[in-house]
Amino acid sequence: MAIIDITVIPVGTGTPSVSEYVAEIQRVLRQYEGRVKYQLTPMSTLIEGDLKLLLEVVQEIHEVPFQKGLQRVCTNIRIDDRRDKENTMERKLQAVQAKL
Repeated sequence: MAIIDITVIPVGTGTPSVSEYVAEIQRVLRQYEGRVKYQLTPMSTLIEGDLKLLLEVVQEIHEVPFQKGLQRVCTNIRIDDRRDKENTMERKLQAVQAKL
């Protein structure tokens, strides 16, 4: 199981606020409930699941600002794909909390 940290940056919105784009991305992610896990953070969105499916999700949410009429989008992704043991968002947090 992989975890992807994704930030979609709409360029040329005409306003500093991007919350309407973030909300639309969350609506897209709802369509994947049960197949991927996701968590909105103040700076990005985390998605967890099978890497092949996650990469399809990344492509779909990257398209959101284009579908809303923008001509440029920058998307940053980080992939954590650990295969020697179960890798989940909760497990990673618990490992740190156990050491505090």
